[in-house]
Amino acid sequence: MDSDTGRAEALAQKLRDSGFAAVESLRTPGAADLADAVDRLKPDLVIVDMALPDRDTLEGIRAVSDDRPIVMFAGSDDPAFAEEAIAAGVCSYNLSGVALADVRPILSAAIALFRRHRRVESELMEAKAKLDERRLVERAKAILMQGRRMSEPEAYRWLQKRAMDENRKLAEVVVDVIESNATGLSAPGRSERKAP
Repeated sequence: MDSDTGRAEALAQKLRDSGFAAVESLRTPGAADLADAVDRLKPDLVIVDMALPDRDTLEGIRAVSDDRPIVMFAGSDDPAFAEEAIAAGVCSYNLSGVALADVRPILSAAIALFRRHRRVESELMEAKAKLDERRLVERAKAILMQGRRMSEPEAYRWLQKRAMDENRKLAEVVVDVIESNATGLSAPGRSERKAP
């Protein structure tokens, strides 16, 4: 994306010369234009090359930065704006006029940084999910220990056995126990006496 047609074509040519098979240029700046173009073209990499990047551009970047790496080439060295751009999702902030030999390493580094960031995010989400599940297991065990006078190992074995017997995930059984306790019902599987 570039507001300057000549500079956009020069960069596109640099990219073609560097071995990129398909290069599309968006010559009208604006957040909506960027988001629409990315949605339509589904590029592997987004490059924003502007003499004076603005806050609208950052909004467009923010809208598309979760799914692909973004490299920005700017006409001026503005540390505050560079920091805002990075916060919006730019993987690499550079000054315009980069030599052809430097373009490919800049893009490769941005792609590697993006992949690393995605991997770390994925690992963090997985760790958070495990921690949340562990907290629920502890809560379900406490309910069983109090309601059924079980020891902690007995409560855990009860949860495991229930999951195996019903061919369900442990997390599902744990949620059932917690929900049953919250609604005042007995824990699943507990026999109830019926009134005569």
